[in-house]
Amino acid sequence: MVKTGVIGGWLLSGFGLALPAQEAAGPDKSGHHLLHPVPREQLRELNTDRPDKTESPYTVDAGHFQLELDLVSYTHDRDQSSGGDTRTDAFAVMPLNLKAGLLPNVDLQVILETYHHVRIHDRAANTVDRHAGFGDVTTRLKVNLWGNDGGRTAFALMPFVKFPSNQDGLGNSSVEGGLILPLAVELPHGFSLGLMTEMDCLRNDAGPGQHASFVNSITLSHDLLGPLGAYVEFFSEASTERNTPWVGTVDLGLTWGLTDNLQLDAGINLGVTRSADDFNPFVGFSVRF
Repeated sequence: MVKTGVIGGWLLSGFGLALPAQEAAGPDKSGHHLLHPVPREQLRELNTDRPDKTESPYTVDAGHFQLELDLVSYTHDRDQSSGGDTRTDAFAVMPLNLKAGLLPNVDLQVILETYHHVRIHDRAANTVDRHAGFGDVTTRLKVNLWGNDGGRTAFALMPFVKFPSNQDGLGNSSVEGGLILPLAVELPHGFSLGLMTEMDCLRNDAGPGQHASFVNSITLSHDLLGPLGAYVEFFSEASTERNTPWVGTVDLGLTWGLTDNLQLDAGINLGVTRSADDFNPFVGFSVRF
């Protein structure tokens, strides 16, 4: 979930990108890396890529790790298009994103779909299919270009690659990837705005070949009372594959910061187009160490 940051110029520096010059007045983290951690008293505010779908532009401090996961997530969808009647119910148990701070403005992420159970009931044909097991593995690299440690905006680049590791037909058995561009903006009166554009290269669902998919989202968040916060989000995905309708959801959720390094969350994603899942409630947490 996005917080606030700073706008400024940036400089190319070896493997990553240096912090903006405007941050020089804060703690100097330029000499830190995975094997030389940032001191705990200099850690930035806990920022997470969950529970909303809009990714955060902020990285994990160098030399530290962050675990973000759903304890459980349930998805329901009923498709009655083209004269059919299919109900899909899916459970995901503890899918997780493990992050490692490599440099002051770069972190590495590994997303594991630990266990999925999908039940598909075709009421017209009176058949039931079940699939269960481990899902795919996705690796992401987040490079913050500005705003990691303060200010009114922050921006990052997040290339990613998905590797097919699924069991029991839970994926399409193809390598896929893309680029995520998240932006955070501090608004008046304590509101925070998150914006994200994503461009993916995916395998076609029908027939051979690949197609492009474009994701856009916007999220608005605000603290409600003490450590309790809330967000509302609109998410859309449009595919260039022929005869594929766009997906739209409205997402609502709460976050509760128990400590400086632990955040609980819960929410629900509601489909607003026929091609989207009807609803998806979840509960999870994030912890930094």
